[in-house]
Amino acid sequence: MRGFGSGQTLVLFTKQLPAPVRALLRIFFHLLYHQFAFAYDMVAAAVSFGRWNDWILEVVSFIKGTQVLEIGHGPGHLQRVLLSRNLVAIGMDESAPMSRLAKRRLTETTPPISKIKTSPSKPNRSQSGYAQINLARGIAQQLPFRDEAFDTIVATFPSEYFVDPVTMSEAGRCLSNGGRFVVLPIALPKNRFLSWLYQVTGQAPSAALKGIQEKLQEPFVESGFEVETHVLDVQSGMLIIIVAKKK
Repeated sequence: MRGFGSGQTLVLFTKQLPAPVRALLRIFFHLLYHQFAFAYDMVAAAVSFGRWNDWILEVVSFIKGTQVLEIGHGPGHLQRVLLSRNLVAIGMDESAPMSRLAKRRLTETTPPISKIKTSPSKPNRSQSGYAQINLARGIAQQLPFRDEAFDTIVATFPSEYFVDPVTMSEAGRCLSNGGRFVVLPIALPKNRFLSWLYQVTGQAPSAALKGIQEKLQEPFVESGFEVETHVLDVQSGMLIIIVAKKK
C-alpha cells in the first residue's frame, strides 16, 4: 500500500497529532487506495502542486542493477519508466484496484519519453504498451520471490509497512549481496511545513529535518542495513530518499 509522503508516512513520526486524527488519516488513505483508487492521481497532483510524478522519478538515479522490484506500484507510473529503460521490473501491490489501474496504464498507453536518459543500446520502445508486464499481488511482509532475486527493491511514499521489521527481513532476503532497498518515504513542503515543524518541536528547521532523517533510518539500521539518506531540494518540496544497502 502506498501513502502520501507529506501525510500518512509523516503521521508515523509526529506524536503531536492526536490519535483520532491519525486514525482518520489512515482511513482516508485506505479508501483512496482501494474504493477510490480512480481518484488517486488527481489527489496526488493536488497535494504536490502537480509535481507528484516528478518526485517519484527522483528515485531512479538510486536504482542499481537490472533486476528491480517495486513494492506498492500504485497506478504504475514508476513501472512505466523502469520498463522503458529495459530493466527486468516487477511491480507488487496489495490493492486490486491499483493493480487494475497499473495494468491498464502499461498495456494501453505508449511508453513515455522520459526526461531520464536510457542507454543508447537500449532505446525506449515505440509500440503501444509494453511487451512484458510483471505485476503481482502481495504484501511486503510476505514477498513471493526467491532469495537474492533482486538488485534493487524500491518503494515510493509507502505506508506503515516499510518500518515493519518483517518487511526489512523480507527485503534483505530477496536482495542480492550488496543490493539496495531504496525508499522515498516523504516529501516536505518547503516553507509551510518547516515553519510548522519549528512551532511544534521548538527546534530550528535544520535540526528538525535531521531528526526526521534519523528517525527514518532507525528501522533499517536495526535490521542490519548500511544506510544513507539523501535530501533533495526539488521544485515545490524537499524529498528524503533512503538508500539501505545489504551488507
